[in-house]
Amino acid sequence: MRDFHLPGRSTVYAANGLCATSHPLAAQVAVATLQSGGNAADAAIAGAAILGLAEPQMCGLGGDCFVLVKPAGSERVLALNGSGRAPAGLSAEALRARGLGAIPTEGVDSVTVPGAVDAFCRLSAEWGRLGLDAALAPAIRYADEGVPVAPRVAFDWADDATRLSGAGRDHYLPGGTAPTRGTLFRAPAQAEVLRRIAAQGRAGFYEGEVAEDMVASLRAFGGTHTPEDFAATSCDWGEPVAGDFAGYEVVEHPPNGQGATAILLLSILSRFDLAALDPLGAARAHIEAEAAKLAYDARDRFIADPVGPSRLDHMLSPATADRLAGLIDPARAGRDIPARTEAIHRDTVYITVVDRDRMAVSLIYSIYWGFGAGIASSRFGILFQNRGAGFSLRPGHPNEAGGGKRPMHTIIPAMLRHRGRVVMPFGVMGGGYQPTGHARLVSNLVTYGMELQAAIDVPRSFADRGRMEVERGYPEAVRAGLAAMGHAVSVPGTPLGGAQAIWIDEDRGILIGASDPRKDGIALGY
Repeated sequence: MRDFHLPGRSTVYAANGLCATSHPLAAQVAVATLQSGGNAADAAIAGAAILGLAEPQMCGLGGDCFVLVKPAGSERVLALNGSGRAPAGLSAEALRARGLGAIPTEGVDSVTVPGAVDAFCRLSAEWGRLGLDAALAPAIRYADEGVPVAPRVAFDWADDATRLSGAGRDHYLPGGTAPTRGTLFRAPAQAEVLRRIAAQGRAGFYEGEVAEDMVASLRAFGGTHTPEDFAATSCDWGEPVAGDFAGYEVVEHPPNGQGATAILLLSILSRFDLAALDPLGAARAHIEAEAAKLAYDARDRFIADPVGPSRLDHMLSPATADRLAGLIDPARAGRDIPARTEAIHRDTVYITVVDRDRMAVSLIYSIYWGFGAGIASSRFGILFQNRGAGFSLRPGHPNEAGGGKRPMHTIIPAMLRHRGRVVMPFGVMGGGYQPTGHARLVSNLVTYGMELQAAIDVPRSFADRGRMEVERGYPEAVRAGLAAMGHAVSVPGTPLGGAQAIWIDEDRGILIGASDPRKDGIALGY
């Protein structure tokens, strides 16, 4: 239990339904959707659509999503891949011929076809109760009337504004500048797009005037995108991947997402006596950092679209975890892994909802970097994601860019099972940090027995691109201890990630929610 003398948040308790996400309006809309007769799928779509307006630098209709669904009355978890593909005309050889060693993070070369809208339509049709028109109605109203810009959103908006150009600036820098806290941000053009999706389903986005606007805009930037690329977009269902950690099963979305990285990282960590270490001490942060370096190196070697069963089985085998754990010196930082050429960044939103029938949805939604590729469609202002920057340009690499391929994705929704039952849908936003964030949250709960909100609140660290980023919440002695071990310690300019989670307490018939104070969001139930 937290010290009530000190500033902080309490966990949120509810019996009928609960949502945890990074913006209060999205949480409120999700809960209202549950109260009006919708289920967790309806509520997650409704909340995600709001997030595209409330946090447009993070996500939007031009982006991708991944979803895990636990149906009511079942403990099976289904994985919905809502990531789009590169246009058929994308050629790694042609990009290399232009002298590129990596796909730029800004501009049309990085734009993959958005997959989230197709996934929302599929999730609504197959698992929703109210229909897509009802789920999108709140977002249509907010797009017309406006959403007040929240404090963390204003911070990120200003930080990312320089990445915008052309129509992107026109639609997302009202008056030519980033909106400040409390400014009402309206997006009437997006309201029109949402109306068309609500009325026509996926055809309202991937065909007709909206698709024509997107294709014409991309072609004007020099892209190879065609109407056929958009019309062919289709999400698909699959089986998640899972791994054990201290008697719990961590369930992750399969590749092309990086969820397997979190499983491998936890498997490596399980080879150490974490319980004997101070959860906020230098020794734990060091071992986690060294394990993450090795798990991420495996990710960069193995995760792609598609990934063969043999490569994934090798990545997740106990023998691989044993071998990698044996490379870690508990007292000294090892060498950094080779720098990857594919881009990794930290702009994502996450929403989780559990309803009264205990359907659980874990949904993550992103345009990749802040404001995606920095460009938008002229008429409707659809921001294009730069997810293609996640491809490699190394010849023969499993993740080498190619027409019709999906890039390796950083966004990963998750769930936790115990004794065969799903006990927690969760996610930790933050691009490359996400596998480390999953491992830290699970270990905080399982190894150290922290309360859910405390497990999210406590300070974080992350080994990233040759640096050991250590949040200000750690005492200076920890930073000094890590530096003495050989880490290049720095304080990140922004906090690491943003977690949301809901614990399903079947014994007491309640839901327990928590939301990261590093974001503007809340957990809200009824």
